[in-house]
Amino acid sequence: MLTKIKSTLAKNLYWSITIVVFSIFIGCGKETGPIAEPKPVTNTDPGNSGYNHIFKSNEGGYFCFRIPAIVKTKAGTLLAFAEARKNNCGDEGDIDMVVKRSADKGKTWSALSVIWSDAENTCGNPAPVVDQITGKIHLLMTWNLGTDDISTINNGTSKDTRRVYKTSSTDDGQTWASPKEITTDVKLAAWGWYATGPCHGIQISKGTYKGRLVIPCDNIERGAGRKGYSHVIYSDDNGENWKLGGVTPPISVNPNESTVAELADGRLILNMRVSNNNNLRMKSISADGGLSWSIPVDAISLVDPVCQGSIINATIGGQPTLFFSNPSSITRTNMTIKMSTDDGVTWPKAYSVYLGMSAYSDLVMVEDNQVGILYEAGVSRFSDGIAFKTINASEFK
Repeated sequence: MLTKIKSTLAKNLYWSITIVVFSIFIGCGKETGPIAEPKPVTNTDPGNSGYNHIFKSNEGGYFCFRIPAIVKTKAGTLLAFAEARKNNCGDEGDIDMVVKRSADKGKTWSALSVIWSDAENTCGNPAPVVDQITGKIHLLMTWNLGTDDISTINNGTSKDTRRVYKTSSTDDGQTWASPKEITTDVKLAAWGWYATGPCHGIQISKGTYKGRLVIPCDNIERGAGRKGYSHVIYSDDNGENWKLGGVTPPISVNPNESTVAELADGRLILNMRVSNNNNLRMKSISADGGLSWSIPVDAISLVDPVCQGSIINATIGGQPTLFFSNPSSITRTNMTIKMSTDDGVTWPKAYSVYLGMSAYSDLVMVEDNQVGILYEAGVSRFSDGIAFKTINASEFK
């Protein structure tokens, strides 16, 4: 198994170097020219050789868009969320929460709509979930002063801290309620940094905890040591109130950005980015609806460049199935979706979405046998824009 992993890493490194050299050859740097007005985007779905941006740098007065998340509403509408970064592509500063809608399975998209803007502060980390009982769409988010950053928030020298908010829509994502703070319900006082998602949440479909809404999150302890953890928050009353769920047990490495899915027997799997784990993801299991989590272990087949990823559960041809997306490389290149039919123990099938520069992503089931991916991709940089693509399950080899 170790030999196989080394071989895979070597191949990925070869392709990553090739792509970077090619990108430098054809040119790099910031885009220039006038800022385009928001307008519907047509998904031409150019295939494996390219990508289709539905959010693109310099659109609507924003320097760049990052941190994609996507869900399908009960009415079948796709909602694509992103952070709209006003002045630069950094993680701090003036950042708004935005959304686009598609009523035709991702072929065309609406103009940009701003969900939350708070002067020059940071409104980000979209984590949407659809309540299949009520049809209501819930969006969990985080906020911090635009002048604060992760280092000052963690060492206690920031002017404010990282705060958690919720909003919701009852009209298929066209309008949104005023954001409401829920920080004290879901964040411990000892924590500094905090992130919802970024990616979709889930609603448990079977068993004791059927109907529970679950959002994957992460946190970092404030002060010396600064241990990092993944955790979830949940709601048992249709998103009215949110509670802190289980936190992953402490381990020598620091799990952080996480993504959650339901397994065939109703247990939950949490798949995590890890900062110092030899370019491998980690996973943890919950048998109590996310109230507690097993000690994280390596997700052997999931090579990762230390980047966010997304997992989703589906039923394909009567078979419980997991899909997982990330840049399957030791660099942020080679966006890939992998497929598992044994609860994520092995991932024998895959689909290469885009070989070039790519980073964050999120998955959605567009149809029963068709998965959609919303992902960061570009030539000169992975933050050139956020693209969307659909893939039939039959295309996984």
